[in-house]
This record gives sequence, structure tokens and C-alpha cells, in this order.
Amino acid sequence: MCLAVPGSVDRVWDDRGTPMADVDFGGVRKEVCVVYLPDVTEGDHVLVHAGFAIAAVDDDAAAETLRLVDELTNAEDR
Repeated sequence: MCLAVPGSVDRVWDDRGTPMADVDFGGVRKEVCVVYLPDVTEGDHVLVHAGFAIAAVDDDAAAETLRLVDELTNAEDR
């Protein structure tokens, strides 16, 4: 099983022919390869696994996924 985490695209650029993006994961920023999502733009939400954006998601789906991850993460505290 793999886990893909949603993040918000802050910037898209070309790195020697490879499309890349800065993606914000709730304050943690990572450089991500977006070769599989050629139409991604700033402000989009993407699912990222192993450094690659593998799917675009709408704002509601991203928010719900992050809520569920937070719920699972904090389940130990209950």
C-alpha cells in the first residue's frame, strides 16, 4: 500500500526539460516532479508520492483528505 499526500502547488518551472513544482504540504515545502500532470498550475492541489505528483485533486477532496490524515494522526491522543 502507498500513501499519497495532497499539497498545494506554489510555483511551476522547467528544470532542464523536466517540469517541476514547489508544493506546500501545510507549511512543509518540497520540490516535486510534475511530469505526469502537464497541465498543473499554481494553486492546484496534487497528490504526491515518492517525489512525483500523481494526480490532481479539487480543493474539497484535498481538504477532506488532510482532515482524515489529521484525525488518524491524532487518534493516539484520544
